[in-house]
Amino acid sequence: MTNYCLYCDALIMNEMDWVKIIFPRKDSPLCIKCREKLKPINEKPCTICSRPLMELDSKFISQQTCLDCVRWEQDPRWKGTLDKNISIYVYNHFLKDLIAQFKFRGDYELAKAFSPEISAQLKSLEYDLLVAIPLSDERLKERGFNQSEALARETGFITWDLLIRTHSEKQSKKSREERLLQQQVFDVKQPAMIPGKSILLIDDIYTTGSTLRQASKILKQAGAKQVRSLTIARG
Repeated sequence: MTNYCLYCDALIMNEMDWVKIIFPRKDSPLCIKCREKLKPINEKPCTICSRPLMELDSKFISQQTCLDCVRWEQDPRWKGTLDKNISIYVYNHFLKDLIAQFKFRGDYELAKAFSPEISAQLKSLEYDLLVAIPLSDERLKERGFNQSEALARETGFITWDLLIRTHSEKQSKKSREERLLQQQVFDVKQPAMIPGKSILLIDDIYTTGSTLRQASKILKQAGAKQVRSLTIARG
């Protein structure tokens, strides 16, 4: 089979054999060179946010937890809101451009670039409800699609519409301090579905953790038993 890399348009030659016919699986839509630029988070990630601890000085680590997460957990407003974030890749220059092309330049097809890894994670995790982080109506109209929902849909998983988001300034334009101090931007839909449930949020990037913790907090206030998140990258 002949395909082209979704990122660089290089020719991809996928050989067909009996194993693939009997046990079909999705081949990566990225060429080998592009795949090699994606760096999986493998060694010693933060136990809460998945940040690679190898990149940090030891003074910024406490018992396998980065100090960012330690500060979140020391704040009574946020303690225990997000049980864990699982990120797949390091947010390097290549992934930053790949996500920007997908998210801000509207290349929906690039959601397929992450499908094999997202699928593997979703199959390995236990949860009751998969929830995509929503966009505001204004942002959805501007982009044309919700990138978080697209990541799940292109992997073949269904998300539950349990959150609504009010309009706010683009997160990418906010400083860390502004993100940490901003007011709650989510509200709950279908609250009867939430009590006692284990919920997995899906989003593109964990940056400061503010967005995911706001979503987690309101879900836990509505009765969720556990809230974790799955993201492509740990920024």
